[in-house]
Amino acid sequence: MLNLPSLGPRKSVRVQIAHALRAAIVSGEMRPGTVYSAPAIADRFGVSPTPVREAMIDLAREGLVGVVRNKGFRVTELSDRELDEITEVRALIEVPAVVRVAESGRAAEVRALRPLAEAIVRAAGERDVLAYIEADHRFHLALLGLGGNAHLVRLVSELRYRSRLYGVPRLAERGELEPSAREHEELLDAVADGDAARTEALTRHHLRHIRGIWADRPERR
Repeated sequence: MLNLPSLGPRKSVRVQIAHALRAAIVSGEMRPGTVYSAPAIADRFGVSPTPVREAMIDLAREGLVGVVRNKGFRVTELSDRELDEITEVRALIEVPAVVRVAESGRAAEVRALRPLAEAIVRAAGERDVLAYIEADHRFHLALLGLGGNAHLVRLVSELRYRSRLYGVPRLAERGELEPSAREHEELLDAVADGDAARTEALTRHHLRHIRGIWADRPERR
């Protein structure tokens, strides 16, 4: 049975379901190559199949799933080359963007993100994979958002959803997720201190680290 997150107080059932399924795909809970039917997922959420199909169509537009005629939706599998390309593009975008935030003198606003960084560490300690991925996503987008470029934030969000954090569940199971989680606190401190050189080094290191986690693929079931 899929370990899908609960539906929270969001604007519509369609949006709630898309959010939950997106998190399950990014975490690797929904496996690449596997076909999932809308009625089965609807039963899991206790809703009709219609909003599930609508949410899946939204995810298909994002490239996360493909439509399988008369069967359902198949989670898209990314090659190592595609993951490398995503990492390269993210580095080109995120590294200078975060450095600019460090140089902006907005220390108070940066330090206000501390609860998000702590939420990542807390989720890692509790081995809560979905909470970890959700907090991680919110932290990075909020930090980039301090740069004031909404288009950049939206693009990075799409790239992050395109990736798959396959290795996170394994790290969580082994209790080895916290070192990666604490990188967020170190990065936050560097940005708040206005240390551009350290910010750049930590951002590049974090992206390389995450690429390694992406590479830790699960066996197909």
